[in-house]
Amino acid sequence: MLRKEKLEASPLGAAPEVNALLDRLGLGALDGDGVSAFAGRNNNWAGRTSTGARVFVKRLDGDREESLIRFRRALDLQAILRARPSADLRCPPLLGADQEARLLVFEWLEHARAGNVMATEGEFEAPTAYQAGRAVGALHQLPGAADTTPHPLPPVWALRAIPLTMFSAARIAELRYWALLQQDRPLVGALESLRESESRVSHRPCHGDLRLDQFLLDEAGLYVLDWEEFRMADPARDVGAFAGEWLHHAIRKVNADVDKVYGPGTRLSHELIVERGGAEIAGVRPLIAEFWRGYLDSGAPADADLAERSTSYAGWHLLDRLLATAGTQTRLRAVDLAAAGVGRTALLNPGHFTETLGLAAPLPA
Repeated sequence: MLRKEKLEASPLGAAPEVNALLDRLGLGALDGDGVSAFAGRNNNWAGRTSTGARVFVKRLDGDREESLIRFRRALDLQAILRARPSADLRCPPLLGADQEARLLVFEWLEHARAGNVMATEGEFEAPTAYQAGRAVGALHQLPGAADTTPHPLPPVWALRAIPLTMFSAARIAELRYWALLQQDRPLVGALESLRESESRVSHRPCHGDLRLDQFLLDEAGLYVLDWEEFRMADPARDVGAFAGEWLHHAIRKVNADVDKVYGPGTRLSHELIVERGGAEIAGVRPLIAEFWRGYLDSGAPADADLAERSTSYAGWHLLDRLLATAGTQTRLRAVDLAAAGVGRTALLNPGHFTETLGLAAPLPA
């Protein structure tokens, strides 16, 4: 397992349950030296044990009841794949688990590269995007997931008003972003319609939290990880999330190398943001198109409206990513507002945006 940012692992002395589980599994123990952690919402430890085993241990933190639900979703996916292995959908091997401690132990793919790292370095290529499409297509053809509860996003309840606890914890840029969303009645209506549409389409087993850093690539092939949101849902969620990740990646590059390209001290005007944004989106379109081709080639069931719904979810995914970014900033930048405009366009006019994204390939008969 791999993340973009390597961190110092939490002391194992404060988490004795980790080595206790590794010992029960006959894998030896991590001694703290050479143990790494990777960025994410949960504590994790990666390294070689005293027996030489390469392990990645994830502890699902947070509310006990909610973490148990996430734990069971992850095990559900593993059980399905054990019963029905897929040549296209591969996950890091699960070596063991402890429900009480909320621990999952995977084989550590020490030399694998994460999709977000490859994207940043310009090394996420068309064959990998095609493999990702086939993997997601294989996922959508698995037997049903145990969890059939509705996905919580987009949070349409917050588009009317956010609770005081959220308001108190939010930064200024985040509050400004929420205000922009809440005051945009056509956008609110589009998001509410998107949520409502999910009740009318056939649900398939879905990842539910697909991002570029959920893909790992090594010499053995492509892996998909982090299955804590695995559930029955509209398959457009996963397809749209992949496209939305590339929209997010493209918009982030708008601010890159501005001084180098246009000269020191250049300020990005609205016109320049639109120009660079359009060029960057055009640059990632072939990768989204290859993903879509791989998805269709997998034989996944694709209804006539899947491309449009996926485009809408891509727009939401971009807004969601920008909302997370706003939580780390003191103000909204011009490029953030431009990105919000791209997400809005995808949501309000998905039929006109599918080709721009690369989702307009013909559906199988």
